[in-house]
Amino acid sequence: MNDNASGKGLGFLSVWALTTGGMVGGGIYTALGVVVAISMQWSWLAFVVAGLVVVGSAWSYTQLSLRYDTSGGAFEFLRDIDREGLAGTLSWVLILGYLLTIALYAYAFGHYLAFALNGGPLLTRGLALVAAGVLTALNLAGVGKLAVVEIAIVVGNLLFLVLLGIYGVAHWDWLQLMAGGEPRPWWSAFVGGAAIFVAYEGFQLLSYDYDEIKDPERNFTPAVMSGVIFVVAVYVLVALGATMLAGALAVIDQKQVALAEAADLGIGPAGFVCITVAAVMATSAAINSTLFSTAKLAQRVAEEGELPAFFAHRNRRGIPDRAVVVFGALAGLLAITGSLSTLVETASLVFLLTFGLVNLIAVRQIRHRRWLPIMSLTVGSLVLVLLLGRLMVTAPVALALLFVCLALIFTLRPAILRHFRTYHEDYAKEKRDA
Repeated sequence: MNDNASGKGLGFLSVWALTTGGMVGGGIYTALGVVVAISMQWSWLAFVVAGLVVVGSAWSYTQLSLRYDTSGGAFEFLRDIDREGLAGTLSWVLILGYLLTIALYAYAFGHYLAFALNGGPLLTRGLALVAAGVLTALNLAGVGKLAVVEIAIVVGNLLFLVLLGIYGVAHWDWLQLMAGGEPRPWWSAFVGGAAIFVAYEGFQLLSYDYDEIKDPERNFTPAVMSGVIFVVAVYVLVALGATMLAGALAVIDQKQVALAEAADLGIGPAGFVCITVAAVMATSAAINSTLFSTAKLAQRVAEEGELPAFFAHRNRRGIPDRAVVVFGALAGLLAITGSLSTLVETASLVFLLTFGLVNLIAVRQIRHRRWLPIMSLTVGSLVLVLLLGRLMVTAPVALALLFVCLALIFTLRPAILRHFRTYHEDYAKEKRDA
């Protein structure tokens, strides 16, 4: 099958690689320690539980994109069913979720690199800021979405992760999955699964690139669905293999750099170096592409009058420069002030809500294989309740702040738009002046 990876006319292989790369980009490097602390020996099942929600959600995203034949993801799906106000509100919520995700990737970049350099908290925060700053500059220079580079990083990243998982499983020892901790009941997998959706969210970025996909009727759904299922399998393999190499307690104690710790303890210096390089490259690529996609989403939303016109501005290269700078700065700030578990779980909550809304639209609009979005809605609703309950206990301040932000978005967005110029108003002014 012919494939063009230049960034225009994305074929099957490019869509598949960008789907898997968007998901694996940084999530597994930070989520494993969090889920092991919650689900212990059932951590692998937690990735399956989350995977059930994501498989159904991926089906909904691809089918709705094909139905409406447009880029834009959930924002456009709602506009096409005449829910413009809700579409604008959701776009603000999504941008918040992406900012938390970019912050998580910068957090992981700083921790993995600082761990390799034997640095302390100050170096970790500094490296996180450097990552956010450098990749903001690269986006402004017009290299925010280089499919060839991303595909090369994806291949290397997946190779290292699969080898680590296989090597760990080859040294099978079920007791390692709970070494140093207390066994958990099987249903803890649902609690753990609720906390790691940020490790799966990247597939939806492809819905923003729908217009660039070659023959989407033929390529889009098979590439995205096979990529999502493959990632679920890789996550299960890594959850088993890495924990068997390091033991549950070591994974929890070093949750910021869990995979590097597992590679070091189980394989030695060579494994440590390989996983550290993979983590740094994967998180860098994930920051780059997610920042680019978020800025493009903000530009599109601003052009529809649902964000202030400030975010619709583009530089001479056609890059939404103001959105890139603002989002890069905010993500860098979040990366140096938030904790790992808080970033992982609050971002997961935002994407769970978004996936649920998209699945609900799919149930009403798509008539074939409706069992997939129904399955996703059913499992997703259960884990959403569990995640809310967990955050109320473990991170009540972060949860309260998130709900304050959501409440402000829902109640004040129309007032904010009335007090700031919109793209439509600027365009009308240009027409009058002409």
